[in-house]
Amino acid sequence: MDNLDRQIIHILEDNGRASNARIARDVGVSEGTVRRRLNRLVTESIIKVVALPDPKSMGFESEALIGIQVDPDKIDECADSLAELEATRWVAVTTGSFDMFAWVVMPDPEHLGRFLREKVGRISGVRKTETFVNLTVRKREFGLPV
Repeated sequence: MDNLDRQIIHILEDNGRASNARIARDVGVSEGTVRRRLNRLVTESIIKVVALPDPKSMGFESEALIGIQVDPDKIDECADSLAELEATRWVAVTTGSFDMFAWVVMPDPEHLGRFLREKVGRISGVRKTETFVNLTVRKREFGLPV
């Protein structure tokens, strides 16, 4: 990946609907070059072009980060089980006090409570969870810094 790829990605982070022609003008190359670069970036799974909805606007009033402690021999299995759940938007195996974190979005606190008891709590190997409920979100970005 070179500087041109990074420039294309940066433009798409700001405006995911930017046309190939617009990107080409902004970076000073042909539209065909941008099209080929984008195809390669997507095909090689370097980027994924997606819509990033605002959960609250979509009716999801509760967002939470769940810290999870797991039996050491069940970390991969537990992370895979969490990742399969529809409500989880992000799952990461980590170091520190928690073996992994999961970010979830829920329609309301009641659904969040049921999710914790009926889904997360029933995953084999889960020993303890601590839930950090978002009160407000000040920034929502998923791209990399320039």
